[in-house]
Amino acid sequence: GGGMPAKGFAPEHLEVLTSFHTLTLFCNLCLLYIFGTLRDFWVKATKGAVHKVEAGYAPVCWDFEDFYVRRMYGRICDCFNRPVGSAPGAWMDVLMRRDRGPQPNGMKRLELSGQKRRCLNLGSYNYLGFGAHDPYCTPRVQRALSESGWSTGTLGCASGTTALHRRLEREVAAFVGVEDCVVYGMGFATNSLTIPLLCGPGCLVLSDEYNHKSIVEGVRFSGAKVKVFRHNDMIHLEQLLCSSVARGQPRTHRPWRKILVVVEGIYSMEGELCPLPDVLALTKKYKAYLYLDEAHSIGAIGRSGKGVCEHFGVDPRDIDLMMGTFTKSFGSCGGYVGGRRELVAFIRSASPGMCYATPMAPPAAAQVLASLEVIRGQDGTSRGREKIRKLHENSNHFRRELVMRGFQVLGHIDSPVMPILIYHSAKIS
Repeated sequence: GGGMPAKGFAPEHLEVLTSFHTLTLFCNLCLLYIFGTLRDFWVKATKGAVHKVEAGYAPVCWDFEDFYVRRMYGRICDCFNRPVGSAPGAWMDVLMRRDRGPQPNGMKRLELSGQKRRCLNLGSYNYLGFGAHDPYCTPRVQRALSESGWSTGTLGCASGTTALHRRLEREVAAFVGVEDCVVYGMGFATNSLTIPLLCGPGCLVLSDEYNHKSIVEGVRFSGAKVKVFRHNDMIHLEQLLCSSVARGQPRTHRPWRKILVVVEGIYSMEGELCPLPDVLALTKKYKAYLYLDEAHSIGAIGRSGKGVCEHFGVDPRDIDLMMGTFTKSFGSCGGYVGGRRELVAFIRSASPGMCYATPMAPPAAAQVLASLEVIRGQDGTSRGREKIRKLHENSNHFRRELVMRGFQVLGHIDSPVMPILIYHSAKIS
């Protein structure tokens, strides 16, 4: 995209989708659609409606609404939702399944065979390995479990917030470099329940086209007007900012109450870093607020794992609100939102995630604290920094070797997310 800074974006293999690839992909999808339609027609002709409905009731799901699941995804469903029988380390045990034939809905009837297979784990975002057994973290998690139990058993705004949660908030704020932060029990909810507090009717959200589903849902819940800019395209973002400031709201042309730009540190499906310095410069130029999602970058990017701010040399205090999750680099669950103290205090008091949900389990909070201590070197070793260095080396080596073998790999240097484009679903079936 336009305005992409040179620093941190070394040239990588990025093949444009050719006309041949486009044609074969289109033909493949057309064939799947044609054969799926013919199968549905045969089922209706011989057995009646695809979805049986009691007399007087409307179908809960119309035939075409789940056509993709039944006739396309159903062919390769054995490649997904694989049950595992061990911790998600570098190697893990995968429970084998056998195909018992198609179900009435077109899906394969998969049953556990009772066998296991030891497999190399390439599908996990357990980036630093803390999700498996760790000599420093695991004993501390076990101690928290024996002292505080599995759950607080009540809401965070009642008596569900423990000293462990407050300590976690302080340590995360210090690590990220913000004044204060609040922790959620669920990573998805961190975005979807926070963004509606920041904007509403009369506000404008400028969102990258590849932003995560949790951001999309949060913007939708807010009721704010949303404009989508092309992925990492700073020229398009500036055009939208300039025109939005100049024209104001539709019909009335009143100034927007506020403008919020939402980007991700690392995009989870593309493996690409956002050009944070350029985004920050534009938000300052047009007096817009910046919301940064660091779900995949915190702990994994930067020399000491402090995310894209450290990677690009940006002061975290220049970011209005920073979000991250504990499900990736920290091997736990939940997430955090950090920023200025008064803003975080408002979120803590008004968010449904605080008022109507149980906080993250004490053992999960202890896992984040322990892994954070390892990353920061507070365990008395350099193991945390070595894990981050090794993650970057392994990621770059793996990406380089894939490219040399002819694979089309997306993503930027040092990114642990490496999408491989195969175009045709039959290749993984």
